[in-house]
Amino acid sequence: MKYVLLYEAADDFLAKVPAHIDAHRALWRQFHGQGTLLMVGPFTDQPAGGAMGIFTTRPAAEAFVKADPFVRQGVVARWTIREWKEVLAP
Repeated sequence: MKYVLLYEAADDFLAKVPAHIDAHRALWRQFHGQGTLLMVGPFTDQPAGGAMGIFTTRPAAEAFVKADPFVRQGVVARWTIREWKEVLAP
């Protein structure tokens, strides 16, 4: 079982991202280095398309949200964590 964190960007996210991107990247690098964040990235179909991350545990996804400057500083308007059952894995 994996846990997918989905982010919806705030309307003014482009104005807010530059001030918080370095801390946001440092956070996902930290979680990736711990082995709890497998993949992360934005959707590319529109400028405010949002983003997702795939975590190994729900507590890791929740800890990420709690610490993420994108959430804390309003870059993210809404987020959700969904349980995901992978059926094809290496």
